[in-house]
Amino acid sequence: MTTHKKEHRYIPFGIKLMLTYSLFIIIPVLLVGYAANIIFTSSIQERTREINHGTLEQMKDNISYKMNDMSRLSGMLYFDSNLASYLRHYEEGWVSYEATTKQLLPKIQTTIEAANNKMRLAVYLHNDTLPEIYHDYKNADPLNNEGPLFDLYHISRIEDHPWYVNYPKERYGETMQWKQIEGDTKFGHISLLRRLVNMNDPITLEEIGFVRISLRLTDLLESVDSEKIGKGTKIFAIDENRSIMFSSGDTDYKLGETLSEEKIANYWVIQDEPIAQLNWQLVALVPTDIMEKATKKVRLWTVLICLACYIVFSFAGLFISRFYSRKVSKIVRVLDAFQEGNFQKSIHFKGKDEFTRISVALNEMGQNIDELIQEVYMTNIQKKEAELESLQAQINPHFLYNTLSSISRLAKFGEVDKLQRMVLDLAKFYRLSLNEGRTVIPIKNELEQVGAYINIQKTKFGDGMQVLFDVDPDILRFTTVKLILQPYIENALEHAWYGDRINIRIVGKLEGKLITFQIIDDGIGIHPEILRQLSDPVESVNVGYGIRNVDGRIKLHFGAEYGVSIYSKRGIGTSVSIIIPAQTAAQTSDRPL
Repeated sequence: MTTHKKEHRYIPFGIKLMLTYSLFIIIPVLLVGYAANIIFTSSIQERTREINHGTLEQMKDNISYKMNDMSRLSGMLYFDSNLASYLRHYEEGWVSYEATTKQLLPKIQTTIEAANNKMRLAVYLHNDTLPEIYHDYKNADPLNNEGPLFDLYHISRIEDHPWYVNYPKERYGETMQWKQIEGDTKFGHISLLRRLVNMNDPITLEEIGFVRISLRLTDLLESVDSEKIGKGTKIFAIDENRSIMFSSGDTDYKLGETLSEEKIANYWVIQDEPIAQLNWQLVALVPTDIMEKATKKVRLWTVLICLACYIVFSFAGLFISRFYSRKVSKIVRVLDAFQEGNFQKSIHFKGKDEFTRISVALNEMGQNIDELIQEVYMTNIQKKEAELESLQAQINPHFLYNTLSSISRLAKFGEVDKLQRMVLDLAKFYRLSLNEGRTVIPIKNELEQVGAYINIQKTKFGDGMQVLFDVDPDILRFTTVKLILQPYIENALEHAWYGDRINIRIVGKLEGKLITFQIIDDGIGIHPEILRQLSDPVESVNVGYGIRNVDGRIKLHFGAEYGVSIYSKRGIGTSVSIIIPAQTAAQTSDRPL
């Protein structure tokens, strides 16, 4: 007799599945997006700071090079012992004329011609028997003069000037000063000050003259260009009192003005160590909006990517939940019919999956009301699950899934040749992987198995993936533990892509009684923390299982002195070295898995 029961109210299975799916998707997406935004923003800021700091360092090096060049020129006069001897001959007449025309003037002219920049050389002499030779610049910039840029004066012209009186005590070959004196500030010059001493008396270092080399500050600081860092950037050269001595970029600051903390509050400040000898410091002020634009762009892309991922996952979840909820709803209706006593109700699903088996079981249960059918059904389900678990333990489900997906796409688009190659390569890969249950195989077979794997991936990735084999033919006669190369190639193809391309080189060579394999890629490299964890037996428990699996199998079979080592550099690539003994099949004892 059929009995009608009150319909139960409940939330449909599809809605519960979709809500659960959405909850477990949105949380990881938000966490990953937040972490990625922080990491990328910090990375961009740090990288920008390093680049800008390196630019300032290069500017400082260029300035130091020019200063050293000026010091070298002054040394041409300082270390000339013959010139020092002539400057100490206090004789008038012909001796004075000869010392001036044949020694002093040619040496000065040679020094000026050796300069890489236009400069003015002023020499102050203690020997008042030598004539003064100088130009009347009429309060104009001396470096704008078209004539010879040198002057000879007697020391009496500067002996009461503070910069000369306060000049430091002489240390042989070292004492010199860079200063703005006399009209340097007015004309935008800077001068190198250096004594001339009696080289024939290195103990007392008697002063016989004084040299002043003046050049334009813009020539010395020619390399200081704000455009090298970015638009809107300002670069200042400041002295020990933080007074502005030079500036580059669109700025309203005046020379001599103090660069205070209030004036740089709205800028991103980059500064370098003081310039040697000059005791000036380069300071770059980068507008904060430049970094804000970069971080906003990263943040925008992160939000868009997270949103796109969530939308894609949501559509996928909606499709999956609707697909399974429809099947569950049909099953529930059949069960409701059974509860009402209608055992003629049947259900049919297309395909070969668990729902099909359930529908068959329900139909049979409804027809026969036989517990034996249910018991056999459960037994078959358990047997099928055991078979699936056994197969999954022998193959790489992720690789097989991806390969089958690729095969499906090739079939969909009618690329029969690629489809045939991929199927053949997949069959060859698993035939060589299984290898009749043997652990140790010829190296030739190992390389064939790798070749099959690479062919599958080439069909998938196309020209973006380039693989080069560099294998010594002598190693083909030896044996190896199987599947020692493919996991590292797979790891590179999963994690090492640099944009849309990757190059992998597989090297095999015989070194004495050892065989060394190398898998080298030019990808993004392994993070130092991950690399450290891979080498730590405690921390590597949950990191790099496939990588450690190869190393463990090699050590277990051949000994602790063999195994795998990894070297990686971020942004350059990774090199995996595998070392095994050179053993032939006759030397290797093997047993089935």
